[in-house]
Formats: sequence, C-alpha cells, structure tokens
Amino acid sequence: MKIKFFPAPYTRILIFSLFFVSASGCAKLGPTTLKSERSNYNLAVQKTNDEQLLLNLARLKYRDTPFFMEVSSVASQFTLSTSANASATLQEGVNGIFGLGGSVGVTEKPTVTYSPLQGDQFIQRVLSPLPLQTITLLFHSGWSVERIFRLCFQRMNNLRNAPGASGPTPKKAPQFKEFIEAAKYLRELQTQDVLNLYFQNQKGTPQIILKIAEEGKSAEAANKFARALNVEPGKEQYVITFSPKLNESDQIRIVTRSLLGILFYLSQAVEAPEEDIRAGKVTRTVNSSGNAFDWKELTGELLRIRSKSQKPENATLMVFYRDTWFYIDDSDLKSKSTFSLLSQIFSLQAGKIKDNSPVLTLGVGQ
Repeated sequence: MKIKFFPAPYTRILIFSLFFVSASGCAKLGPTTLKSERSNYNLAVQKTNDEQLLLNLARLKYRDTPFFMEVSSVASQFTLSTSANASATLQEGVNGIFGLGGSVGVTEKPTVTYSPLQGDQFIQRVLSPLPLQTITLLFHSGWSVERIFRLCFQRMNNLRNAPGASGPTPKKAPQFKEFIEAAKYLRELQTQDVLNLYFQNQKGTPQIILKIAEEGKSAEAANKFARALNVEPGKEQYVITFSPKLNESDQIRIVTRSLLGILFYLSQAVEAPEEDIRAGKVTRTVNSSGNAFDWKELTGELLRIRSKSQKPENATLMVFYRDTWFYIDDSDLKSKSTFSLLSQIFSLQAGKIKDNSPVLTLGVGQ
C-alpha cells in the first residue's frame, strides 16, 4: 500500500481548527469567569465577615477575647488549556477519511490574603467614643433614630441606657426603660417626617442639632421627649453635645458608646445554653429582688442571638462555638436590621485600619 501525505487543503483545515479552538476559548474566558466567580467571592466574603462578627459577640458573652481577621485581598488566576487531535484513515485509491477533535479546560488558582485588625490605631478607634458625625451619617442613611440611639448612646441627660452593659455582662440589672421610651418618642417623630439631625462643629465642639419641624414641635411625642429629658418643650431644635452649656434649656448632654461598648452591649443578646449559665461560664444577672434578669427586656426588640445544640434549619447566619450553634433566625427582621447596622458601624469605625503585613496568605486552589 502506498502511503499518502495529507494534502495541503486538509493541513490548512487542521491548523485553522487548532487556532479556532484556542482563540474561541480565550475570547470567552474573561467574561465567563467574571460573570460566574465575582458573585461567588462577593457572597463568600460578606458571609464570612458576618460570621466573624457573630462569633465575636458570642465570645464577649463568655468573656473570651475577641479577634478580627480581615480579608485584605482576593486574587484568582485562571489558566486556559487547549488540546486538539486529528485522525486519518488512508485507503488505496482515495484521498482518505479525516477526523478532527479538540477540548478546552480552565484551571482556577485563587489566593486569599488575611490581615489582623490590630495595633495602636485600631485599639484607639475601638475604645474611643463614637463620633457624633457618624451618628448623623447613620441617621441620614435611613436608619431608625431609635435603633441608632439605643446602640450608640449610653446616656442622655438623666436617662441611662444600660451603661454597665457596655462592658462584660454585669451582675446587677441595668436601668434603661426611660431611655427607651424617650428614643421611641423620637422614632414617632421620625415616622411623621418632622425630625431631622445634622452635625455641626461649634468652635471646636462637635454637636448634633435635633431639629423638629414647625408642625411637629407641639406634638405629644415631642412634648413627652422634652419632659423625659428635662428640657423645655415646644422648641424647634435641641443641641446634643458632650459638653452642654450650663443653664441652657435646649442642651442635651450625651455619652456615646465606643465600638467595643456597642459589641459588648449587643453581646447581651446572646442566649447562652442554660447548662453554661448553671456552670458559671456566663454571668447571671439579677434584679433588685434577687431574681434572674432576662436580657430580652433590653435587647429583645433589637437583637436575638439564639442557641441550639443541633444545627438550626431556619438560620440566616450561624456559627459553631463552644459546642453550640449560635444563630439569627431568618424570619427575625428586627435582629437582621440591627446586625446590619452593627456591621456598618464596625466598617465606619474600624474598617480603615489595616495591618500592612498579612499574617496568612493561602493559595487555596493549589
């Protein structure tokens, strides 16, 4: 049998086919991988950030040391591999029967870099009182003024908002009911669209101006708020500041929580298993009559972090810690709102502080 070489037309077809397989794969690789992977990484980073925040709330409930690791960078490399093959069956007297084939493969090699939130700058921002400018920013972002004040303020004039809860769980029940009532009056004015907050710096003194519209200054909620804080009713604005002027009827002295204080405050919403309470692993708080104080009286409208020995089925967020699942129920919209607000406060107060040297870089795709 006489062997024939591939005719030139078939050779050109083979070369073109190899080029087409490679070129078409490269053309589609970028858009396809971006479309499929960006959302996956977005969801993974967001979910793990929330889980870390929830984990630290559980740690604080048990008086364990909180710690934060931030995802400082995510890099993913995609490698395109192509292959092609050709076959021929040659017969005497004919040009031959030819077959072409090919395949394209993509290999992903992601690299994740973690950095700790630590150092003097981070500690100072975590322990420093929340700036008044941050509070007005949150208000104008659409958050409930009641939710903001309950998280961020531990005192307004003579009204206390559980200041002892800004640290490890206290043994004595806190004072908070009058403060919550006053915050609810402001929320009522906000829902009527007659309340506004804006920030100003008066000769080096930061202030929040609480402005009540003309049609709302004589409202029942406005009068009740003024009487609760022992300021003059019927005014269009009140000055909220760290250092009020003496003998001024429109001045409201406030004490804000630090970021760590807010975390401690919301850690009181962690419902530890009864066996851990009996074992003395968490503090048992009692009221004036010596009975156990239920922290849901304070945090129940804000946040509930439930616990189960078995993995919960209807959880929007959960972490496994100390042989227990701590979670937020997916149908608990109030808790989800408060947790989202906490996440924003954390980002505003601590998110810009990064350690320049990563402690751990993982090539997770290798």
